[in-house]
Amino acid sequence: LCSNNNPYASFGATLARDEEQNLWSTPHDVTHTEADDDRVLYNMIVVRNQLDKDSEEWQKLNYDIYTLRQTRKEVRSRWKHILEDLGFQKEADSLLSVTKLSIISDSQNMSKARDILLKLSEETNIFPTSWELSERYLFVVDRLIALDAADEFFKMASAVYPKRPGGDRADEGPRP
Repeated sequence: LCSNNNPYASFGATLARDEEQNLWSTPHDVTHTEADDDRVLYNMIVVRNQLDKDSEEWQKLNYDIYTLRQTRKEVRSRWKHILEDLGFQKEADSLLSVTKLSIISDSQNMSKARDILLKLSEETNIFPTSWELSERYLFVVDRLIALDAADEFFKMASAVYPKRPGGDRADEGPRP
């Protein structure tokens, strides 16, 4: 067969391209650059791809991209862990899935969702200390409010990821 007639000829290249553009966690989601934090990561990738791979700048930027992605995965994993502990084992992934098609369930919940998200940021270590609040989690908190589980989520986050003096998590040693 000629590769032009083979619909699977570029399959590996497509997967690699999708993974490179996978700014969050959902392959083939074209809405990544809609949120500010996605735009920052996307811009880092664009700049890195314009640099020579042997350069020190490319290596530094590549490390920063990797670190940001790992941090995002860790935060998502923390949220998923708490959701599963609250009994949302089957729903955890869908509760955490946010795209530009996601909507706030009730506009009256918006200020409550912001307050809870801010409280989570200030009073727990569910987010790393350097983390800028992501709009993505505002949608997740809104969903928790609609399910009447936001307060329980906060209590669980406080227990599992308590804020400690100096910003250390209970399961981490002191940071240098």
